Amino acid sequence: MNDSQEQSFDIVIVGGGMVGATMACLLRDLDLKIALVDRAKFDVLNLEVTGGKFDPRVSAITTATKKIFLDLKVWPDIEAARCCNYLGMQVWDADGTGSINFSAIDLNQSELGTIVENSILSSALYQQISNQKNLSLLAPMNIASMEVSEGGTRLITDKGQQKTAKLIIAADGANSIIRELCRFPTREWEYNHNAIVTTVKTELAHQQTALQRFIDTGPLAFLPLSVEPNDSIQNYCSIVWTAIPKHAEYLMQLSDKNFCAELTKAIEGRLGNIEWCDKRFTFPLWQRHSIDYVKNNVVLIGDAAHSIHPLAGQGVNLGFLDAAVLARELHHGIEVGRELSDQTVLGRYQRKRKGHNLGMMWLMEGFKYLFAEQALPIRWLRNIGMSGVDNISVVKNNLARRAMGLDW
Repeated sequence: MNDSQEQSFDIVIVGGGMVGATMACLLRDLDLKIALVDRAKFDVLNLEVTGGKFDPRVSAITTATKKIFLDLKVWPDIEAARCCNYLGMQVWDADGTGSINFSAIDLNQSELGTIVENSILSSALYQQISNQKNLSLLAPMNIASMEVSEGGTRLITDKGQQKTAKLIIAADGANSIIRELCRFPTREWEYNHNAIVTTVKTELAHQQTALQRFIDTGPLAFLPLSVEPNDSIQNYCSIVWTAIPKHAEYLMQLSDKNFCAELTKAIEGRLGNIEWCDKRFTFPLWQRHSIDYVKNNVVLIGDAAHSIHPLAGQGVNLGFLDAAVLARELHHGIEVGRELSDQTVLGRYQRKRKGHNLGMMWLMEGFKYLFAEQALPIRWLRNIGMSGVDNISVVKNNLARRAMGLDW
């Protein structure tokens, strides 16, 4: 085919990450011509992973997200590869006088959530969509420009290829090229924090419990990992250490031995000594929210629409719920004879997701402010409040249910 020749689709999903691939999977039963476009090749990894080498990027999958993957028949592949259910979560502050403990048992749930490596989740999704009859995988492909009209949108690649679609779904991340090209206005600000991520080996078993400590320089989270499917080795965790840039730079420059020592001290030795750490990665944190999720026949989902502080691991779960709600509205619209770009259909998606996402964003902002504030009266109220919440099961369980997505 000539590079400039035009291809036409009903739907083009831009961004083949976890949220974009989930969106494609959710639309697999529609009698439509769909394309999934990404800048990188779609690599399906061997899901028979073994040993103590982990992807430094992990996701804390909620109960609501797990249900989506169960319905898509993706979850069995994830479980067969490697993941770790966490049954409890301990949260405490730098002073050590305020704490909250969450338990799956208290919520009558089998787990609070599941830690999954992003590479395993992506590969399981790619296996599902690789044989999807209504889907074309177009990668590597870079979108350079676009022309939007009422009848459809034309995407033009950096090689001059043209793809037209009745509906464009942007799932291309926090730095979305589609959002930029369409000039969606956003509200955004820098947190003045960097996140450090790596995998560590601990002296003591994590006992399928997630840990989160709020220290003066920023929150530190330990997320439990499993070495093999259904194994009993519980000495590996993925960590997310959020710190002000100066402290993050200091931590990144430490030797592995000294970094492990700092980490042991920061988590107050709750898992014994940190015996080993993998390569460390760091990135700045931003809060960004698109004022609108829909413009003409272009829809934003996932981080393209909103990115939040990784405080509770909610970011990617919000994106998966975006995909599920948009798919549901598109299915319903098609059933009643609506066009894919019908603004009533797309408007319902925006109304349902924007309010939920904003609520979670402001909840995370509240937590961030509460634990970042060092003034003595705020610290005192924080400690009293945490202990009070821990002792009021209704309040604590409602917080947990919201974080798990049980009420979405």
